Amino acid sequence: MSDEPRTRLRSRTREGIRTSSAAGARVPGALARLAVVLRTPAGTAQPLFAQAPKRWQRAMPFLVVGVFVVTLLPVTITVLSDDYGVGGGWAGALGVAQTVPLLLALTRPLHAWIVVLAADTVAAVLLIGADKVAGHPWPWPPMTIVGYLVLMACLGLREPVRTLVGVWLVTGVVGTVLGFSPPAGVMNTNALLFVLGGVMLVLTGALRGVGDAQQRVAEQESISEAERARRTLLEERARIARELHDVVAHHMSVITVQADSAPYRVTGMSEPVREEFAAIAASARESLGEMRRLLTVLRGDGAGGPDGAAGERAPQPGIDRLQQLVEATVRAGQPVELSLAAGAVGAAPPAVDLSAYRIVQEALANVVRHAPGARTRVSVTVDEDEVLVLVVNGPARDAVVELEGSGTGHGLVGMRERVRLTGGTLDTGPLPDGGFRVAARLPLNAPTEPTPMNEDGS
Repeated sequence: MSDEPRTRLRSRTREGIRTSSAAGARVPGALARLAVVLRTPAGTAQPLFAQAPKRWQRAMPFLVVGVFVVTLLPVTITVLSDDYGVGGGWAGALGVAQTVPLLLALTRPLHAWIVVLAADTVAAVLLIGADKVAGHPWPWPPMTIVGYLVLMACLGLREPVRTLVGVWLVTGVVGTVLGFSPPAGVMNTNALLFVLGGVMLVLTGALRGVGDAQQRVAEQESISEAERARRTLLEERARIARELHDVVAHHMSVITVQADSAPYRVTGMSEPVREEFAAIAASARESLGEMRRLLTVLRGDGAGGPDGAAGERAPQPGIDRLQQLVEATVRAGQPVELSLAAGAVGAAPPAVDLSAYRIVQEALANVVRHAPGARTRVSVTVDEDEVLVLVVNGPARDAVVELEGSGTGHGLVGMRERVRLTGGTLDTGPLPDGGFRVAARLPLNAPTEPTPMNEDGS
């Protein structure tokens, strides 16, 4: 069944139960998508979430960090001047230096960390001599800790583990050095920032690690799929070449026999003509030998063993064998009807004859694999210019199962190669009722060279 009827059916079925709970059900989905975005690493010069699929997701880091900057800037200036007694000029300068660089952390978090850590250190040193520092957190005030954790989150989502460990250790060392000369009566927050910063780096670094691992797995799967498709295509082309060897070898053998027997069949032949026929026979025998050597290379170890060798020596099938193919498929439990036009047998050249048989064979194999029990109709017609092969199956009656890959070819890949060999066209696709159609047009007068095709079969 195609996607559109299924969509309409689901819409009618679920129309009565779409209530407010559906809105709540969308929340976990949004959170899941957000988690995927968090795990997707950004490039070196890209802002966070740069690879997110939606615009609002790409803009979210700027919005979040902007909210923190707008909130922390006035709070930092106010706390430094009112609670700690720092002068207004110093408070404003330190507030800007501690908060505004957070915007840089979206693209250059390491540079932003250097600026912010330097500003926080200068602020801690100035607070040593502040008038109201006693009784307040030092060396890292609360707004400094909040901004620093935001910075740690940006670092964890962008930088490698070695850099994160270095940042965490430097943070602890700076706090420890400042702790050697603390002001009287302060609450030391060095350990608090050190622990919270480490937790933030671990969490965000783990998210980044998961994203990197998933990206590497996806890349490897893509490469493996491309290699598998290329190997399938090459195997099918080698198989077609092995089968065509019998067709070409037959013609070459006929040429050899005719050239060798010409002096005995035609009386009064002059010596130059006899030599010409002898040269033709020698060239044909040499070509046969070259083809046999090429076939040995193509077969490799795949035809090893008595059964494989016997299978390669068997005559290649054609349209005349379709009735036997259909009967064997029916005995296997698949309802198939064959419509074979009068004069179709023997009307096509050997390459087209073989291609028509193989296309029907692969189409029926696909029906057995993917639509067991579906009624199938096979039609082969021939006119003055082409052979039309049509295989149409209805929707599957039984559960769709994946059978073991024991077929003779590679499905649609093999069909395309067969059609390309003869210079024809192939049309495949699903039907509105859930069935599938395979239609191949094979010209009787094949072109000298097959249609060019890439290695991926396109």
